[in-house]
Amino acid sequence: MSFFAVLFALLVEQLKPLPRDNWVHETMVAWVRWTGRNFDAGEKQHTRVVWAVSVLGPALLAGLAYLFIRHYSLLLALAFDVLVLYLTLGFRQFSHYYTDIREALDRGDEGKARQLLGEWRHLDASELPRTEVLRHVIEHALLAAHRHVFGVFFWFVLLSALGLGPLGAVFYRMAEFSTRYWSYRQRTLDAPANDGLQQLSRQVFSFIDYLPARLTAFGFAVVGNFEEAVAGWRRDASLWLHANEGIILAAAAGALGLQLGGAAAPGVTPDRSKTFNAGGDASMADAQGSTPGVPPQTGHLQSVVGLVWRSVVLWMLLVALLTLANVIG
Repeated sequence: MSFFAVLFALLVEQLKPLPRDNWVHETMVAWVRWTGRNFDAGEKQHTRVVWAVSVLGPALLAGLAYLFIRHYSLLLALAFDVLVLYLTLGFRQFSHYYTDIREALDRGDEGKARQLLGEWRHLDASELPRTEVLRHVIEHALLAAHRHVFGVFFWFVLLSALGLGPLGAVFYRMAEFSTRYWSYRQRTLDAPANDGLQQLSRQVFSFIDYLPARLTAFGFAVVGNFEEAVAGWRRDASLWLHANEGIILAAAAGALGLQLGGAAAPGVTPDRSKTFNAGGDASMADAQGSTPGVPPQTGHLQSVVGLVWRSVVLWMLLVALLTLANVIG
């Protein structure tokens, strides 16, 4: 049933995408802000409580709701799966900026493209040259595709196979969002945040994302240049500060033959400085160099879209085959 749930959710999202400023995002912001305000007293022991309430609370609620619905109707349970996936999984949750930036570059309006990139990443992109704009757009789009599509997809399929319905989808989405929110709160809003909570959320999400990140990279390798993607995975993943991100971007760079990364590779992760050009700290020392390949051009934006869609089709086919084998068996 997980195959049909994902398929229907993707179809619905293509027909009726959520707007850029949607009520789902606002609800998630309000929920994580409320848990922090009511359960975080600034002490180390409170960080686990805040994270558990923020992430596990909604996930368990979704799982219990699914079990309750499935007890009465499998068809309604499928509809509930589709609804939750529609709210947690999909390209249109991040593609608004990507499409607008691509259209601005096609028009030759680089200033507008820089403005949109800055709004998307909450960073100052006003001084970036065109090639760097393209590089950052591609890198962030690849990571967004992983976090909004493949990560949710993998956790949903895994826990759905155990009879827990959309619990995995909500679990992954809330874990990713809470990590991003706490870093954004301190970095961009200059609002006080518990450093222990930020560290815990990053560490736990890194563990949660360990297998999905490698499966995403493997999918990119299969549907792209396999040999170069695997070589890039092994050789270039350490160019980025965070291992999971490095594996995805290095594999994608090899699959497409693109030059990604850079001297500081900023703008990719939520704990970078407020501008692309300044404020590098000592922890950035390992994020040096770039992958081999051709510098990004405007046409590569469409190549990235093709790579992601081919990977989606690959994983959907694998899930369909597993579903068919389970039915026949």
